[in-house]
Amino acid sequence: MTDDDIELFRKQLGDATPLDVEARAPLERPRPKPRARFTREDEARALRESLDADIEAMEADNGDALRFARPAVGRRTLRKLARGRFAVQGELDLHGMTVAEARPRLRDFVDLSILRGHTCIRIVHGKGLGSGQRGPVLKKAVNRWLRRWEEVLAFVSARQTDGGTGAVYVLLERR
Repeated sequence: MTDDDIELFRKQLGDATPLDVEARAPLERPRPKPRARFTREDEARALRESLDADIEAMEADNGDALRFARPAVGRRTLRKLARGRFAVQGELDLHGMTVAEARPRLRDFVDLSILRGHTCIRIVHGKGLGSGQRGPVLKKAVNRWLRRWEEVLAFVSARQTDGGTGAVYVLLERR
């Protein structure tokens, strides 16, 4: 820039006064407050999952007694099973097994029991006392598996003398 350019610039400004630095509007817009991007979606999904969850399966996670019956099984039959009034015709003890070992053993035992014409069996899954904070791992797995198998009509936690909440009586369909 030449001296003439500077002089011309000053004439153009004339009696303009500089702006106060604090009074000036910020050049950038204020940033919006941070918020979770998927909060509503996550909350909606959690609500859907909680409504779809099987309440009895959830209760089994906290060490309570197991109880399940298909719609065709009457209340009297389930009560009779819970009181140990059916003759237990076979028993399988899953103590000390991993989930991977227990599932095929249980599946084979249920199939063999049905072939033999058994209608009531006992499964000992344990209370999960050695599982630490994970809780009763085999108990949860047995609860899930038995509910999925159509030939299982009902099951309930056993009486104290037969293992209490560490075992279940299982009512099987007749073939």
